[in-house]
Amino acid sequence: MASMRDADPKHLAALVAVAEYGTFAAAADALGFTQSAVSQQIAQLERACGTPVFDRPKGPRPAELTQIGLAVLDYARRSLDRIDQMDDRLRSMQRGITGRLTVGTFQSASAELLPNIVAQMRREVPEVDVRLDETDDLDELVRDILQDETDLAFTVDIADDPRLEIEVLGRDRFVVLAPADDVMATRSDAVATAEELNRSTLIGQPDNLTGQRMIDERLIGAGIRPDFAFRFQNNAAVQSMVRSGMGMAVMPSLAIDANDPGIRVLEIEPQLAPRVIQLIRRTGRTLLPAAHQFAAIAHASSAHLLAT
Repeated sequence: MASMRDADPKHLAALVAVAEYGTFAAAADALGFTQSAVSQQIAQLERACGTPVFDRPKGPRPAELTQIGLAVLDYARRSLDRIDQMDDRLRSMQRGITGRLTVGTFQSASAELLPNIVAQMRREVPEVDVRLDETDDLDELVRDILQDETDLAFTVDIADDPRLEIEVLGRDRFVVLAPADDVMATRSDAVATAEELNRSTLIGQPDNLTGQRMIDERLIGAGIRPDFAFRFQNNAAVQSMVRSGMGMAVMPSLAIDANDPGIRVLEIEPQLAPRVIQLIRRTGRTLLPAAHQFAAIAHASSAHLLAT
């Protein structure tokens, strides 16, 4: 049974060329084919249509489109236009200047790393649509990558996994936030010891968050028994409570506003192992060039904020 599904773009291009140039010979010259090749392409198109698309008068007179040929010509032009548009779109995507990029992120990366990264992406490739999906559940960030719901994700301390490609962006040290007028904050050494932290009221985040669990594990490993009087989801809320004199907080440096005059940033003695900030993708997944550009910008931006 005849069907236009059996026609391909070469047949449609031959139809348009014959209609525009008038003869099979002129169409062949324009397309760079032999006249017999164009004749074969039109014959294959007519088999797909189930009827002639040209009346072929004898002599030098040009081929004439049949009524069905006129209908197919309109379809051919629209189809070839859409193919050209798709070619343009694919070339743009391959050059990394268009497309959609979905990035998973967590709170402190969103606040400190992403503004510069996204701003530079918009300057360099404004047609790339960067979508962000934030959660402080690091396990969820990994699941979304493995399920292809996100293309890239910022993570912390993810162990080697053959399913993931992991790029280290840098290391983020842990510090103590103290009210600016606290006795420890006024000392010249700017250090909080484990003994002092054991005597202090601490402000943290909910202990069901993976980030807070990392902090708790490091504190316990350093001989610090954290006593949290207040817990807040938001980093800014934790810092605000410290500023108000309600206690101190142990936080990664990326999560704090060090320019806040109401707080003082102290080092921890003994030092806690820094957290490793990473950018991950699923192993074996082909991403748009824009994803590689995003990763390059992320590395450059992180170099200004994180230790190597």
